[in-house]
Amino acid sequence: GPVGTGDSKCPLMVKVLDAVRGSPAVDVSVHVFKKAADETWEPFASGKTSKTGELHGLTTSEKFVEGVYKVELDTKSYWKALGISPFHEYAEVVFTANDSGHRSYTIAALLSPFSYSTTAVVSNPQE
Repeated sequence: GPVGTGDSKCPLMVKVLDAVRGSPAVDVSVHVFKKAADETWEPFASGKTSKTGELHGLTTSEKFVEGVYKVELDTKSYWKALGISPFHEYAEVVFTANDSGHRSYTIAALLSPFSYSTTAVVSNPQE
C-alpha cells in the first residue's frame, strides 16, 4: 500500500507523541537512512506521521536487510508550526537492525520543545 497506511507486516514503524499537548504528533517528517560500506548515510525511506502520530509502510522485509539505520525526526519544523521555538534541530535514533534474523521494529519518540526520549519495541515478525 501507499506510505503511511497500516500494514502489520511492515518491519519498521515510527510513532511520535507530543508530551506538551498529550496527543499524537501529526505531520512530523521522518527520514530513514542506512549506513553504507564507506560509513556515509544513504537515504533509505521517508514519510510523515499520520493523525495517529504513526508512520507505516516505510519498507518491506526484503529491503530491510541487516545493517545500521538512522531514523531522523524533523522536530524543529513540528514545534515551529505550533509557534514554539524548540532547542533541538531534530531527534534521531541510530540502531542495528536484523543482526540476529528478521525482526519488526517500532521506534517511538516522546517530544517536548527542550527534550525528547525514544524507545524501541523489537519483536519477531508476524506471519
